[in-house]
Amino acid sequence: MTPRERVLKTFKRMPGLPDRVPLQFDLCRQLADHFGEELGIPIRYTDNLYEDVTYRISANEVRLAMGSDVVITGASVSDNYQIAKDENACWLNEYGMKMRQGDIYVEVIDYPLAHAQTKADIDAYQFPDPLAPGRYRDAKTLIEKYHNDYLIFGDIEVTVFSLAHQLVGMEKLLIDMMMEAEYIVPLFEACAEFQTQIGLQLIEQGVDAIWFGDDFGTQTSLILPPDTFREQLKPHYKRMVDRFKTVKPDIIPILHCDGAVAELLDDIRDIGFEVFNPVQPGVPGHSPEEMKTNFGQKFCFWGAIDQQDLLPNGSDEALERDIIEKITVLGKDGGYMIAPAHIIQNDVAPERVKKFIELCMKHGTIK
Repeated sequence: MTPRERVLKTFKRMPGLPDRVPLQFDLCRQLADHFGEELGIPIRYTDNLYEDVTYRISANEVRLAMGSDVVITGASVSDNYQIAKDENACWLNEYGMKMRQGDIYVEVIDYPLAHAQTKADIDAYQFPDPLAPGRYRDAKTLIEKYHNDYLIFGDIEVTVFSLAHQLVGMEKLLIDMMMEAEYIVPLFEACAEFQTQIGLQLIEQGVDAIWFGDDFGTQTSLILPPDTFREQLKPHYKRMVDRFKTVKPDIIPILHCDGAVAELLDDIRDIGFEVFNPVQPGVPGHSPEEMKTNFGQKFCFWGAIDQQDLLPNGSDEALERDIIEKITVLGKDGGYMIAPAHIIQNDVAPERVKKFIELCMKHGTIK
């Protein structure tokens, strides 16, 4: 069974069960460089418009050689864009956000729409050109190379809500959503339209799935009330999914959404999402049994392995028990692709990454 067939069966797009639970993982730059050198495979980094997404769509050759069953690609920065760091090692990305490197992730320290109040403020803001030169060069290359053997995901993470709060600032955005400020609807519409254009281009290149990404939850609860999500955000995602399905009816819509978001999963299915990622472990409502019982007829699942504590700090025995549990429960009768809940960071030793992959392969046939 090819990896492409394995994932299509897992996602219920082909009849029958996969020969094993498929595997996917992302690597931070340090780990990607390490394994590239160890395996003798040159690393190709595709610099995304929002920097952290870079590590979702880069180093595919290394990840495939290590056992990943999917290829993930996305839009690159324009050929016309170059990072220019100032004296404080800060820079402006293509969105005009002022960035700096944090301990693990990049951080936005100045927001281009921090003072937005009106629709005119949104109309005056210039989004990056979705058709800029070089935007899809790497995507085209990956799709041509791997499409026959692997399912290809087109990544448009930082889609609507997350892009909006990175443009405005989270505190301001949430307050203004509650106050129904004039600029809120135009801002969400503009973010959705920009990422729709990116997604349509990736579909034209030949991706099989579109991977949205916005976080609506914290470690304990939702970030915003369910009614606010339904009124102010849900319609934008529904229109996006509908437009993608109009041009490619068999596209697979996937949502990455961190946090405790079980309360929104019926709405998320109503939108048209078929795969839920990352099934963040250790938060209310997200136990394997709750997910499979309550939502197993509505979603396929992707993720569920804790990269915050278990992967960097847990014993091999604890990791093995967790992998067996996730495969046994979430993988019963198919519908589960195992993966860490986020990018594997440099606090996870290379040998531990290999142990994770080894254990996933060892127990992947559990039903």
